[in-house]
Amino acid sequence: MPNRIPKLIIQTGKNSQLPALLQAAVTNIKLLHPDFEYRFFDDEQVEKFFKEEFPEYRETIKSFRYKIQKYDFFRYLAVYRYGGFYFDLDVLLATNLSPLLNYGCVFSFEDLNMSWYLRRRYGMDWAVGNYAFGATPGHPFLKAIIENCVRAQNDPGWIQPMMRGIPTLFQPEFLVLNTTGPTLVSRTLAENPALAEAVTVLFPDDVCDSKNRHHFGKYGVHLMNASWRKHYGWMRRRLASMWEIWAWKKLYKESCKLGKTRLVVAGKSSVLNQEKTYAKS
Repeated sequence: MPNRIPKLIIQTGKNSQLPALLQAAVTNIKLLHPDFEYRFFDDEQVEKFFKEEFPEYRETIKSFRYKIQKYDFFRYLAVYRYGGFYFDLDVLLATNLSPLLNYGCVFSFEDLNMSWYLRRRYGMDWAVGNYAFGATPGHPFLKAIIENCVRAQNDPGWIQPMMRGIPTLFQPEFLVLNTTGPTLVSRTLAENPALAEAVTVLFPDDVCDSKNRHHFGKYGVHLMNASWRKHYGWMRRRLASMWEIWAWKKLYKESCKLGKTRLVVAGKSSVLNQEKTYAKS
């Protein structure tokens, strides 16, 4: 396995006809990385990639209930196959990624999580994002994520501990997060401490500061368009907001007591004042 992330950026979308905001973000990425290869996969190319590169996952792909699950799965498989960096189209970069090339696998802190399972079982009160990450081809952590995506489809009971406490009305979104999204990636990290040693997580100075959420380290920010989420009516959105505020208050206070910094060591969350990453690969 190569020990450097290749100079490759991967993105995907329905087609190349993007709204102005997303066009600007893509153009910005290209201008910041003139010496990087850029690959854009539209829907047709994604299907071709699955068919030609990973035909063994045909049944898994067919089993996904929501379209976003397929695109989540694609991003892991594409970086696993080619290496490089994946970015959602609504990621706006501020600087060149070259300093990250020497790491074997790079993810970013996304936010404090609302998962009772991760908090109580593994002492992990935070989540990594899947909107932006990079790795060498064939990286074992990406392989573990891919295997967990398959497991989530084949073994519904494996997901149930992550879904407990979530009202039925809001479960579809959390199902995506727990089967192919960032919560699944975070669970994979928590349950594989040996692999976590080969993953660099870009932490902010203060994980409890809301201004630091959804940032790809110092390199960029996720604009959070959330285009995959269903557009529900006013009442449903209001109920969801009320429930999240209620659930969040206690968890946020709990996280603040742990301090500003985080690190996972042997599957347990610990507080370190000087570290900002796991370890170099």
